[in-house]
Amino acid sequence: MNKKKIAKFILGFGITAAISGISALVSKKVTKTLVEEAFDREEPEIIKKIAEKNLDDYLEREPYKSCVPLIEKTKELPMEEWTLNAADGIKLIGHFYKAEKTKRVIIAFHGWRSSWNRDFCAILPFWHDNGCSVLLVEQRGQGNSGGEYMGFGLTERYDCLLWINRVNEKYKNKPVYLAGVSMGASTVLMAAGLELPENVHGIMADCGFTSAKDIFAYIAKNSLHLSYNIRRADIENMIKSRISVGAEEYSTLDALKQNKIPVLFVHGADDGFVPVSMTYENYKACTAEKRLLIVPGADHAASYLTEKEKYEQAVLDFFKDFD
Repeated sequence: MNKKKIAKFILGFGITAAISGISALVSKKVTKTLVEEAFDREEPEIIKKIAEKNLDDYLEREPYKSCVPLIEKTKELPMEEWTLNAADGIKLIGHFYKAEKTKRVIIAFHGWRSSWNRDFCAILPFWHDNGCSVLLVEQRGQGNSGGEYMGFGLTERYDCLLWINRVNEKYKNKPVYLAGVSMGASTVLMAAGLELPENVHGIMADCGFTSAKDIFAYIAKNSLHLSYNIRRADIENMIKSRISVGAEEYSTLDALKQNKIPVLFVHGADDGFVPVSMTYENYKACTAEKRLLIVPGADHAASYLTEKEKYEQAVLDFFKDFD
């Protein structure tokens, strides 16, 4: 190889190496931003405005639009504010809506970057009218609860057990049901892998995902058109640095394989955020008694709004069989 060819080769190799280095830096920056959006209380500025606009658009669409007047109305209901300290010292907040004659208590967990009054504003009157006192939890890293990070159920499952114990200080002789929507559904399903008190009679999981890793990989591929696998190690390390547990260390499937508590699984067939296939996986993994309600035409967290009567009947049958 003559000197000119050697020079061209070195130059070409240098440019390629530089481009690869820049690509790696860009990839790490993208990965960091995505993990911050997923886990951090404070959203990255680059995403925050887009997220706010998307929420506005979301609440303008049917059937979600029907919930808009109910969201603030729910906050005005007569509720007791409950507090407890999580195992890591984080202060958690809940809102207790007492039924006149309590037949059972529901502990409800909202979804990712959502709120207790938004996710349960539609179904709360139905629960209440059917003898359910309801504890509406504000999940860690969100709302008025403490914590800088959300845990996609990995950390919240332990909070769930603490809330059950808190309820049992007042209602230890009443059946307790766990309910959750989206990330809240995964929270209560992961909690099923813990040793729960005997008065926990059932779990109602609406559009839950199978694991943090699975939902990240799905959204990366289908919504962002990014490869999850090339970011996998970085994502795992960033998550562990935040919540001391990795996205791949536990799943709803792990919990459900040892679960003994009856579960009502619900999912919209047209869910555009958490695929309905994940509820089928959860249902298949569950070793306890189980029910399945798939709602045709329902998008994410919209099953109750789409098929109210079927949903209510499924819940009433669940109470009847497991109270």
